[in-house]
Amino acid sequence: MAAEGAASPREGSVRAHLHAYVDGDPEDILRLGELLAELDRSAFGMLLLIATLPAFIPIPIGGAISGPLTMLIGAQLLIGMHRPWLPRFIANRGPHRRVLIRFDRKLTPFLARLEKLVRPRLQALLSNRFATVLTGLLLILLGLLLSLPIPLTNYLFGGLLLLFAVALLEQDGLVMLIAWVGGTVAIAVFGVLSGSLTHVAEGWIARLM
Repeated sequence: MAAEGAASPREGSVRAHLHAYVDGDPEDILRLGELLAELDRSAFGMLLLIATLPAFIPIPIGGAISGPLTMLIGAQLLIGMHRPWLPRFIANRGPHRRVLIRFDRKLTPFLARLEKLVRPRLQALLSNRFATVLTGLLLILLGLLLSLPIPLTNYLFGGLLLLFAVALLEQDGLVMLIAWVGGTVAIAVFGVLSGSLTHVAEGWIARLM
């Protein structure tokens, strides 16, 4: 059921991870806990990739689903966890296989081109503590913005999160650097200059007072 018209995915690539899950009954539910149990250091990247899916589905609550899960991933990277942890009520849930099939078909042309450009490199930008903290912080802020009802931004934030997922899965520090820059610009424009993050912070402070 993998997408047709593209060369076979390179082993360990994002496409290879996606293709591993598209064969089978489209109505099967792919539980997140079971998916992550099969992965090692790529678990954060795979979880982020799956968390990004609802942002690309044209439903009003797509960002409200992707955003909090992205924030959870970011928080775990921020505090230095080596493998993702999920609450049981999330671990026992996951997308239907048909969602991954649709996502795979839609993104395969883009990922096939991207696959020619990405590779393991500049891994110091992925493995040191400062890099992990920065990635975690940016994911928290992007996840927060994604969860807010900011018009016409789901695809933008989803695309940025996809870059983070690719960098983590492919161990590509250059892609991570691009994701950092793009994420910082998006946070500055849609979060700081628009006042969205300030509004959220004021709401949190008001609840604490």
